[in-house]
Amino acid sequence: MKLTGLLTKNNEALPGITGVARVDRRTRELLRRIGPGDVVVLDQLDLDRTTADALVAAEVAGVVNASPSISGRFPNLGPEILLGADIPLIDGVGGDVLRGIKDGSKVRLHEGGIYLGERQVASGTVQTRESVADQMIEAKAGMSSQLEAFSANTIEFLRRERTLILDGVGVPEVRVQLKDRHVLVVAPGKGHVHDLKQLKKYIAEHRPVLVGVDAGADSLRAMGYRPDIIVGDPLGIDADTLKSGGEVVVPAQPDGHAPGVGRIQDLGIGAVTFPASGNSEDLALLLADAHQASLVVTVGFQATLREFLDHGRSGSNPSTFLTRLKLGTKLVDGKAVATLHRSRVSVGSIVLLVVAAIVVVVAALLVSDVGDVYLDWAGDTWNSFASWVKGLFT
Repeated sequence: MKLTGLLTKNNEALPGITGVARVDRRTRELLRRIGPGDVVVLDQLDLDRTTADALVAAEVAGVVNASPSISGRFPNLGPEILLGADIPLIDGVGGDVLRGIKDGSKVRLHEGGIYLGERQVASGTVQTRESVADQMIEAKAGMSSQLEAFSANTIEFLRRERTLILDGVGVPEVRVQLKDRHVLVVAPGKGHVHDLKQLKKYIAEHRPVLVGVDAGADSLRAMGYRPDIIVGDPLGIDADTLKSGGEVVVPAQPDGHAPGVGRIQDLGIGAVTFPASGNSEDLALLLADAHQASLVVTVGFQATLREFLDHGRSGSNPSTFLTRLKLGTKLVDGKAVATLHRSRVSVGSIVLLVVAAIVVVVAALLVSDVGDVYLDWAGDTWNSFASWVKGLFT
């Protein structure tokens, strides 16, 4: 009887969300190996939009953050995105959770608790849309201090990278001709696939140089385009995309070390490095500008004030800001280009206009004195044509 009761108890479904734990303090490394149904355990103060978008795209079952996802310093975007996708978020669990849960183990989330089987190993605050909205209101008060810090970081970055930003020193040479051409730069930002689809007419008409940034290169190939240039860490780009024939530019640290070069060598393809402290998006823009592109259209880029202050972009914020100032009016958002192309007169409209004009002419002939003459001529012509066709088969 005792054995039967034990089996019944073990077979009962435990409440909450269950999944395989993916644990790592290094968020970038963690995002490379997550998949659908995983429970992600990370340690990131002020969860940013880039990380949240990656978690949503991977279709994870839940997120456990050792640190507060909203510290109150500024209104960061990550928590809203996770909850908007109905992904549970447990906050402020503490650093011990990263040691207490082994990567690959099966964990369960229930009412703020993190369980291994029936044993609770940690607990935190369950974030809701209401709680995040309240915290975001309070966090807006911290934006002024963040703007001051941003200004200081921009000045420091300009001192360190002024020759790159002002004179293009360090921009690598590429085989693709960019001078006086349109360049379309695709980054893996929110909604980039949809925006890229809206640019089909623009791409067909102007034949721009296609530049894929990180996973944006995979999106180009998935839609049937061949990236002319690929900029980004090869570890985050599909091997078939890297071998598709496009020129590969690998971002490197200022000292020249490029961690992703090893994969390029393993695939047996060539690449050039781009030593700089900016992110891949900014390096792609600087590459197009240095090689005298006439227009640079961007897809998947985020550049609102909140995104500039977002913690996940803090290392590249000054680079992003100064790069956009550098390109000036040469830089155009893809949404604007798609809108302009949609506003043009379509082929269907032209056909409809021609048909309407023909109807008006026919109506005018019917009510005029010469209408009968033209109708008789048209009838005789048609009868002659019909007789000729009939003679071919007799």
